[in-house]
Amino acid sequence: MAWILFGTFLVLILARVPISIAIGSATVLTFLTSDFSNALQIIPQQMLEGVNKASLTAVPFFIMAGNLMNATGVTERIFAFANALVGHLKAGLAQVNVLSSMIFAGISGAAVADCAGLGAIEIKAMRENGYKPDFAAAITVASSVIGPLIPPSIGLVIYAFLAQQSIERMFLAGLIPGILVGFALMLYVRFRAGYEEFPTQPRATVREVAGTAKHGFLALVAPGIILGSIMLGFVTATEAGVLASIYCIILGIWYRELTWKLFFQALSDTAMMTSVIMIIIAFSIAMGWLLAIDQTPQKLADWTFSLTENRNVFLALLLVFVVLVGCVVEGVPAKLILVPTLLPIIDAYGIDRVHFGIIMQLGLLIGIATPPMGIGLYIVSEVGRVRFENVTMAVLPMLVPLFAVLIILTYVPQVVTFLPDLILGPE
Repeated sequence: MAWILFGTFLVLILARVPISIAIGSATVLTFLTSDFSNALQIIPQQMLEGVNKASLTAVPFFIMAGNLMNATGVTERIFAFANALVGHLKAGLAQVNVLSSMIFAGISGAAVADCAGLGAIEIKAMRENGYKPDFAAAITVASSVIGPLIPPSIGLVIYAFLAQQSIERMFLAGLIPGILVGFALMLYVRFRAGYEEFPTQPRATVREVAGTAKHGFLALVAPGIILGSIMLGFVTATEAGVLASIYCIILGIWYRELTWKLFFQALSDTAMMTSVIMIIIAFSIAMGWLLAIDQTPQKLADWTFSLTENRNVFLALLLVFVVLVGCVVEGVPAKLILVPTLLPIIDAYGIDRVHFGIIMQLGLLIGIATPPMGIGLYIVSEVGRVRFENVTMAVLPMLVPLFAVLIILTYVPQVVTFLPDLILGPE
């Protein structure tokens, strides 16, 4: 069953069939060719049971928060503050690009929202200031990787649901890795600026920095409010999604930029995106049921142990595998397919599930910026009006700092587990 399931899914993905249809078709076909062909009612039963989980209610609210930010001009305020703060550095607007993504990540936690929202502003500003369009688009998609690491994060909510881990613990585990990715990209830009000419701009005065901070203060403190409310116990991680959405609505009203048209457009976009994600989750639960019946996780674990019993060697193989999967499958469906299958192996090697979750999150996120299926590449290519091939070539060297951070996180698990253990206590 596993061969039919994964084979069909891979063929459909390579044929550019949408993920939701590919997972559903592969699952139904596997049922039809199995001993359960006369019990197709199992599929809707598993689908309904799978999505009927309170923890998943956070997903539409965080998506809504990102859409509202883009609709109400919050992204422009974030960009203006970051520009005043670090815009005078060498390759300043590239540094602004990364810093803006780090701030934006603390509200939406969605890479797609980063590419589509901030990306349009960043690429336009960089082009107008003399940066090459392909470089501007490439640094935009590379920095969007930060979004789903720094809490709140839709991907980490889904992983916590699959791995039966605390969402709060996963959010705290992603904070330091997200900051490391941001610093690594900023160091890369600084290194490149040492031997390549980039446009420069004058240093902003203290008054100008203060002015942009004041102008966007309510937007800038949003990440602290959301994360702080979770850490102090005022809201659960699920309720934080509601808090983020309400806060963004208040910002839109306060800045007088949220109209009924923009509000309903944000609602519509959120409903569409959430529907697709929930369909994928539902079908993946049915897929997971089939794999469990077929004992695929146990068979895979036995095969893996036959290759190596060395934990470090296994981690190296895991990195290669996750990154390759990320190149062809988006992060959410990849987690839904892989996590239930890999967890028994992870437990057998004694790898912490929180640590594994961050490894998988970043490994799959790198796929956003990796050809041929990197969705971020397509988005910035469209938003920035840059040829896809040019963006692809420009982003390749930027993958080096991303992979460097991934390797550090993999072999130094304390970087991931330090903060959650410090605040929530060791498990």
